[in-house]
This record gives sequence, structure tokens and C-alpha cells, in this order.
Amino acid sequence: MVIGTIADTLTRSVENVTGALSETFVEPTIRLGVTGLSRAGKTVFITSLIANLMDRGRMPQLLAESENRILTAFLQPQPDDTIPRFDYEAHLAALSAREPRWPDSTRAISELRLSMKIRPNGLLAGLQGPRVIHLDIVDYPGEWLLDLGLLDKSYTDWSRDMLERLALRPDGPDFIAMAQAEDATQPIDETRAKGLAAQYTAALDAAREAGFSDCSPGRFLLPGDLAGSPVLTFAPLPPLDNAPRRSLWREMERRFEAYKARVVKPFFRDHFSRIDRQVVLVDALGAIHAGPRAVEDLRQTMADILGAFRPGANAFLSKLLLGKRVEKILFAATKADHLHHTQHPRLAAIMDALMRDARDRARFAGAETQALALAAYRATTEERMTHEGRTLDVVRGTLLGSGKQAAFYPGELPEDPAHLLTPARNGAERWLDADYQVMRFAPARLSRKPGEGPPHIRLDRAAQFLIGDRL
Repeated sequence: MVIGTIADTLTRSVENVTGALSETFVEPTIRLGVTGLSRAGKTVFITSLIANLMDRGRMPQLLAESENRILTAFLQPQPDDTIPRFDYEAHLAALSAREPRWPDSTRAISELRLSMKIRPNGLLAGLQGPRVIHLDIVDYPGEWLLDLGLLDKSYTDWSRDMLERLALRPDGPDFIAMAQAEDATQPIDETRAKGLAAQYTAALDAAREAGFSDCSPGRFLLPGDLAGSPVLTFAPLPPLDNAPRRSLWREMERRFEAYKARVVKPFFRDHFSRIDRQVVLVDALGAIHAGPRAVEDLRQTMADILGAFRPGANAFLSKLLLGKRVEKILFAATKADHLHHTQHPRLAAIMDALMRDARDRARFAGAETQALALAAYRATTEERMTHEGRTLDVVRGTLLGSGKQAAFYPGELPEDPAHLLTPARNGAERWLDADYQVMRFAPARLSRKPGEGPPHIRLDRAAQFLIGDRL
């Protein structure tokens, strides 16, 4: 164990030094991690970002583009041959089809390299020729990011936290009753263990469908080739003092620790520790629609995730990162096209307030953060209409499933985010003075001029924050 930790530490040190030398003497590389919580639109974000960096007619807020310093952008083979390639062409084809559809969600890690030839600026502009900068986009499921918060928790702490949260979620009480009925001091029985794990997974799936964010461990909902393995056959149980050896409780504890050691740590060792910039996509509108409890769950989830970025907060990460840190983190509220632009500042303010705890913890670790409301692919147009004597600012789009055109008014977000966050923190079951609606739109038929990427809202501002300083 000690030798393995030392080897990992030395390897990461060499990689960090090698990376720094490569950027100094060869071609700089920016590693951008992109993840999103449930239904945040991660695949669409990456596809549209790549398309709009290759055809930049809709990217005026990207400073290097407005200064005409990006000469060209092109895809290249990714540097890591062991990671699946992000299927950019297939995803763009889905959005560009005669009958466009949202691309399939990615359910595992993938990567893509976009290289840009940049004309330098400043005092050295006349002395240097164009240089190539590589943007390596690392795509991974948001469910995996949730596991970051497990690394500094014991099985007892995690069980206590999850049982408290499940009490307020759909299907959660059913699992709690099952867990409390177990005599966890009895010897491990694999049939009972599988039943508990299956019921817990069903409760996580129901919570995700209801708009809740913390559905950890992340591989329970995306098991891949680990499905059915002991490392995914555990569940939270009421804490016990001095549980006997070989008991159900002790075996659940052992499998929880094995999950952290054999599933979580390798991911963060091999991939997360090499990321320079990070995007966390959040379906804030979906959480608001789901109600106060979903909003509070989202706030706690983000605070838990980013808490591990604090120096010394997690011994494993502190040794692993060795001074290397994520330099910038963007919290992006997606689906801004579901609101009229007059409400976008309110959505951004809610996002900023919602992420306050997470942002403060990230800043403490030295990361620069920003909250933004965006739509990576604009699926609606805006209209103003009269309804029951009121003038409403609405959006119009094609309904997903039926294919019918519809105008949609989701409700008016409050100017003061505290009107949402306060009842959420206080445990309210529903909003008292408003009813926020969500409608699912199909992608609009793509129409673009030569040199233009897909239509979006503020994707250029996101790109400027994430990579503009390196261009």
C-alpha cells in the first residue's frame, strides 16, 4: 500500500514536470474536463463547443476570435490511445439531420483533441510566428464526479448521510424500511446483500428521475462491466458499533472501501488529476421545477464535491495533485433557451447563489470560478404574446416526442435568489407563491451560414472564461 502510494506520487510528479516542459518548449496543451449532473446536456455542450471553435462565426465574445488571431482549428488524434474517442461526428450529424434529434448521452469517459493555430499578440507578435495550442476535452459522467465526495468519508458517515437524504426522496422510505429490518450483525448472505443493493439502486434511479442530484455511488447507475460485481453490491445501513467480523455490516463496509480504492481512486489518479480547467453543467431549471428539496440537494451536492478541492481536505487528493490544481471552474446553468432572455440574469443570479458554498471552497483552493446561464444549442425562438390580459415573454419550440410547435411560459423567476434558496434550506415541500414549469424541446432544424457553428446562448463567453487567457 505504501509502496503503491509512493509510486503513484512519483509518477504524477514526473507527469506534471514533463507537462510543464512540453508546454514551454513544444506545443501547449489545455486539458478541459466536462461533466454534468443528470440531464444537463453534456454531450450537446461538447459537440456545440467543438463545432463553434471550428466555425467561429457565432463566437464574438471569444477575444482571440474577435481579434482575428485564430487562424484555423482542426481535429487531431487524441494523445491517449486507451480512452474512447468522443464521437463528435455522429453527435453533430444527429443535430444536423433533416429531422434533428438530441444525440445519445455518453455513459463512460471519452476524449477528443482540437488543435488551434493562433497568431500571437503583444510585444512578441512581430517576432514569433503562429503557434499551435491543443485543447484536449475529457468527457466523463457527472455521476462519477459525485464519487469525489466519498473519498474522505467512512462507511458509517456515508450511510448516515444517505439515509437522511433518502428519507425525503421518492422510494427512499421503502429502502430505509428494508435496511432497518435487516439484522446486520448476522453473517453475510449474498442474496440479502444483492437485494439491498438492488433496492438502493432503484431508490437512486427514482431520485434521479425526480430531479435530485446526489445519487452516489456514481457507478450504481452507470455500472458498465462492473455490473453484478461485489464492488457494486453494497448499500447504506444504520450505523453499528462493534459489528462482528464477517457480518453483513462489516462486509458492506469492506465493499464500500473497495469501491473507493478500486473504482474511484484510479479514475481520479489517471484522469482527474491531469485536468487544467473544469466545466460543471447543471440543470438548475430542472431542480427548481422539482421543488425546494431538489434545489437544496443540488446545493449540498455541489458543496460536497468542491469541498475536496480544499488543500488538506483529502489526504489522497493532496498527495495525488502535488500542487497541480484545476485553475478555472465554470458552473453553467444549461437550457437558458427555455427562458426568455429577460430572465437570463435571474437564472445566472440563482446559479451564483446556489453555488455559493461550492464556489467559496474552490476559491479557497485557488481556483477561479464563474457561474453562467447558457444554452449550448439553441432550440427555441422568443416571442411576446397576450394571455388573459397579461403580456408574456415566451419561447417557442418543437415539443420533444409530439413534434408540435408550442409557445411556453415557464413562470417568472424571482429577482432575489433567496426567495428560492431560503425555503429550500428550511425544508419546504413545495414553492408557496409560484409554480415553475419545464418543457422538453426537440432540437430546432439547423440553419447556418458558411463559417457558423450551431446557434447557442453565451457559449462564446464560456469559452473565453475557460481558455481565452491561454489563446
